[in-house]
Amino acid sequence: MKEKLEAMKNEALEAISKANDSSSLNDIRVRYLGKSGEMTLLMRGLGNVSKEERPILGKMFNDVRGEIESALESKTSIIVEQEKQARLLAEDIDVTLPSTFEGFGTLHPLSKTKKEIVDTFLEMGFTVDEGPEIETDMFNFQLLNVPKDHPAREMQDTFYVGDEMVLRTQTSSMQARIMTTQKPPIRVIIPGKVYRSDDDVSHSPIFHQIEGLAVDKHITMGDLQGCLEAFAEKVFSKDTKVRLRPSYFPFTEPSVEVDVTCSVCHGKGCSVCKHTGWVEILGAGVVNPVVLDMCGIDSKEYSGFAFGLGVERIAMIKYGIPNIKLLYENDVRFLKQFDK
Repeated sequence: MKEKLEAMKNEALEAISKANDSSSLNDIRVRYLGKSGEMTLLMRGLGNVSKEERPILGKMFNDVRGEIESALESKTSIIVEQEKQARLLAEDIDVTLPSTFEGFGTLHPLSKTKKEIVDTFLEMGFTVDEGPEIETDMFNFQLLNVPKDHPAREMQDTFYVGDEMVLRTQTSSMQARIMTTQKPPIRVIIPGKVYRSDDDVSHSPIFHQIEGLAVDKHITMGDLQGCLEAFAEKVFSKDTKVRLRPSYFPFTEPSVEVDVTCSVCHGKGCSVCKHTGWVEILGAGVVNPVVLDMCGIDSKEYSGFAFGLGVERIAMIKYGIPNIKLLYENDVRFLKQFDK
């Protein structure tokens, strides 16, 4: 057995010296020291030797295992370093070579549209405010002249998160919050997400609105129209015209739907504007005196106007986007169209 053990040791040490990669060293470790390796098989024969020889052979087995393990460890450190240097050499980057640059990122069309709208109203002297997306029924409805039994609640499919809490259906809820905490003059826009149970090619359950509110003495519908005309010329084009159509909102009186000349055909008529030459962009009106009074502002002394526009709608009109879903799918091929 001594001869076999010595021969196995010499064979293992020679194999280790010839190994040139980590995989080969691992194979050697398994072959000689593994659970079914050659040393294990030899050790099973210890039961057949005399009691006097067994301790001597046991020590020899331990010494041989120690030599093989030491040789494996030493060769492993050498090979690991060699493999590291080879990998570093293979991964070396020549910074003088031409770049493989694939382009910068770009603002999402919704972000671009929102920024353009906000910047336009900032130039007109408006400030920017924000509000909670989970809103109380009081601010989302009641202080906007929409009591609990009001039929106007049926105009909006609301997500309720409690008896008196909703996911806000409109940024108009900030009208009430601002007017109950600030004194006129007020001139503010409020961008943010809103939520409605509505989903088709032109509607999404989550979308972005920008609310505008101005309250001061002697504000009229003419001030609203002038403000919106300046906005339309800035965001669309200089030749854009604005049209006001009578409508109904409980928190404004009178109320209007606002149309602009189609940015695709410039009012001549096309499929985008359904051959009318006009595209609806927002709802607006003079702040209802009832809302002013409920918010603690004397409607006999002050008046105001308010408007609410959908950022997605403006983006779709401005860029000719046919389906609102394209704005949320994050398809790089679609988004690259807006990198200029």
